[in-house]
Amino acid sequence: MFDYLHKALEVLPILARFAVCMMLIVIIPRLSRRIHLPEAVGLLLAGVLFGPHVLDIFPPQHPVMQFFSEVGMLLLMFFAGLELDLTLFRQKIFRSLGFGVVTTSVPLLLGTLVTLWLGYDLLPAIVVGSLLASHTMLGATIVAKVGARSLEPMVVVTGATIVSDTLSLLVFAVCVPLYTSGFSVSGITIQVVEIVVFVPLVLFGLGRAGAYVLRRVEGEEETYFILMFGILAVTALLAEWINLPGIVGTFLAGLAVNAAVKDKPAKGKMEFMGNTLFIPIFFIATGFLIDPFELIRTISQDFLLAAGIIGALVTGKWIAAETCGRAFGYDTAARRTVWSLTLPQVAATLAATLVAYKTFNAAGQPLLDARMLNAVLIMVLVTAVLGPMLTQLYAPRMVAAAKESAGGSASEI
Repeated sequence: MFDYLHKALEVLPILARFAVCMMLIVIIPRLSRRIHLPEAVGLLLAGVLFGPHVLDIFPPQHPVMQFFSEVGMLLLMFFAGLELDLTLFRQKIFRSLGFGVVTTSVPLLLGTLVTLWLGYDLLPAIVVGSLLASHTMLGATIVAKVGARSLEPMVVVTGATIVSDTLSLLVFAVCVPLYTSGFSVSGITIQVVEIVVFVPLVLFGLGRAGAYVLRRVEGEEETYFILMFGILAVTALLAEWINLPGIVGTFLAGLAVNAAVKDKPAKGKMEFMGNTLFIPIFFIATGFLIDPFELIRTISQDFLLAAGIIGALVTGKWIAAETCGRAFGYDTAARRTVWSLTLPQVAATLAATLVAYKTFNAAGQPLLDARMLNAVLIMVLVTAVLGPMLTQLYAPRMVAAAKESAGGSASEI
């Protein structure tokens, strides 16, 4: 039966395959919301089912699918920089910076040590650590629904996201060219100098120049829209010219024009296009890489690998939330909510993992092998479900504690 279905699907015309892809983009997010599963995870699983390892509807190397997936990955990181609330970040900048550094460095260190202990070389180990250092705030919508967005712990963790994503991507950006070109003092020096020049050039130079140009065409929405795509493409290309992943350039570009494009109609249209077409295709295409049978083998035979990196992540983020939360005077519910918000590893983690899996050294060995790819994908699935569940549990308690504290203060006055 399965063989018959597989042969029937092999002769599907290209437009039929395109129609299936559009159907998935429409149906899977709705189904995911109904069963309380993050949409990104649902699309990822759809990619597994319809990809080359199961039904084989979509060829993994098709140029059109690859292009859409690449644009989706770049847009994902561009929006990550674009949507960070810089106003909230500035309100509690020192606490945000402090927590951002701790929630980056502790998981980075633990992830690196665990990966080294599991038998990997130093650079792949540091890359795995950098993947654990960032986070995707999947629980942000839950926080908004319970009315906790303006509470100080949420302001701090939102600001820390900027620090965490930026630092983890910069560590990742240093490791990639070192792996492809090899270690040398002059090579590291040149790479560090290039990064030191590139980051402020994009953040400040592009920020001012981009804001000026975009203001000049505010009345021409189509031009504004195209210029935003142009900024995305140019920064990704500049990053690749100095041997950095394109996602680093687009993330910094999003931060650079964050204030300039806030509440502009063209931004909304770009987000609409990205979130409804390119980014879902990126998640589906990433699912093509997952061999479910290999995934099952990883769980059964390499359980220690998956459990090790998940344990390093959960422990590292917990240590950071507990240490900084106690230092800032947060109650238990607030500390647990902050911890839960920093657990999910989806957006930046998937994008960086895909880049690392496709990065090879002179001997043709990938920066992250198939075993680690599967382990990271297991981590993505686990944390994308666990994080929001814990946020749903602790965020209402945090709000209740804040109201009780405010009521107590008012009665004392």
